Amino acid sequence: MEIFLIKALQLILSLSILVILHEFGHFLFARLFKTRVDKYYVFFNPKFSLMRWKKIDGKFQFRFFSKNVPANERIKRNASGNEITDENGKPVMEQIPLNELPEGDWRRYPETTEWGIGWIPLGGYCKIAGMIDESMDKTALAAPEKEWEFRSKSVWKRFLIISGGVLANFLLAFALYSAVLFVWGDEDIPPRNAIYGYDFPQAMLDAGFQNGDKILKINGQDVESQKEIFEHLLIDGNRDVAVERNGATLELRMPQDLAQKILESGKFASMRFPFVIDSVLANTRAEHAHLQKGDSIIAVNGRQMFIFQDITNEFSQNKNAAVIVLFVRDSGYLCSTTVYPNGDGKIGVGQKPAYNFLKTEKTEYNLQQSLPAGFKYGIETLVSYIKQLKLVFSKEGVKQLGGFGSIGSLFPSMWNWHSFWELTAFLSVILAFMNFLPIPGLDGGYALFLIYEAITGHKPSDKFMENSTMVGFVLLVILLLYANGNDLFKWLSSLF
Repeated sequence: MEIFLIKALQLILSLSILVILHEFGHFLFARLFKTRVDKYYVFFNPKFSLMRWKKIDGKFQFRFFSKNVPANERIKRNASGNEITDENGKPVMEQIPLNELPEGDWRRYPETTEWGIGWIPLGGYCKIAGMIDESMDKTALAAPEKEWEFRSKSVWKRFLIISGGVLANFLLAFALYSAVLFVWGDEDIPPRNAIYGYDFPQAMLDAGFQNGDKILKINGQDVESQKEIFEHLLIDGNRDVAVERNGATLELRMPQDLAQKILESGKFASMRFPFVIDSVLANTRAEHAHLQKGDSIIAVNGRQMFIFQDITNEFSQNKNAAVIVLFVRDSGYLCSTTVYPNGDGKIGVGQKPAYNFLKTEKTEYNLQQSLPAGFKYGIETLVSYIKQLKLVFSKEGVKQLGGFGSIGSLFPSMWNWHSFWELTAFLSVILAFMNFLPIPGLDGGYALFLIYEAITGHKPSDKFMENSTMVGFVLLVILLLYANGNDLFKWLSSLF
């Protein structure tokens, strides 16, 4: 539970930062072009809000745990006081004149933005006056255009307002990458320093790899990072791999369907390293077995093994069964204990990461160097992500789509600001790119319609925009449900 909470808090904080700045990008350009912003909310607020505030007569008014302000509309009536209906028999709505609203009603002051904090801690929104979006404020859109509305602005101004969120996320990613490089530098373990070799999933073992192989070259080129190995084999489809095995160099030829099989398994090669305990979680199987920080496991059930991947695999094969562990304590004593891995094959310890045992190589940056380096890193991340999208459009890739659970699992189980900011920058790049896809309801969908308008000189009708936005919104909801359903299915599968 502790690990879950740490990951969940990191996810919520990261997404909050991304959404706040994304929506602020829209807000900034909207206000720059004198366009009203009706609402700006952090988190979603169906029915009520935790907190909201609005500037009225030069002073901010605050309200806590209150119902949301209703739409400024009422049923339209004829001179006889009878309701007016449309061709489908539904009541026709009209805006309520501001002077008819009661004193203290925030709807009397549409010229200022309503700020707020919702109670569903994922996402947020910026509602721009006169813009056809998922809120579908049809009553306001049915009224004549106002000079302070989004729809009355020129094409290029609307394009910048729409693009503001994506631009903000890209700038945030570049800034975070630059800051990470300036503060922590770029430190990694190159494949040549993987002295214990790699651990491979079954798909790669079937292709000819053996656990402990050290990857040297792919298609005749030296590999400098784990990222290069991933891109060469999964994205670029390169097939010739040179490995070092027991001191000899071997040439392996990968099958054409290797990428699909790896995607189907959901696992990739990882560097092998010793199992040394870094922390013991309270009230866990490890604590009951009297294991301590610094203990180094060297054998399990009478079999000599000290590599983390081998030992965790042994634990997973002995769920809820007695496992005899031989280990060396910091003091140098050889000790033995019996531990019972839980139903997930875990014993409740945090292990020292690979960089404690494998030589890292680090490049440091001063402020002047970190800015262009951060920009370059952001561009490389974007290009790599775009190249990976082709994997999604395969049968195996679709199965690997994940939602909030998959995103949350990217964060470390212990709070680490270096990892947090680097992952936030990565997610910012993804959010920017995905939001600019030409799908109705996303920023890219609006941008596509604006480009059409600029070329043809004709604005798509409000009805077309409403329908396309609704279709796009439904598609996004389906995708969201599918991705999070995948997470749920994987979690349930792990229980049985």
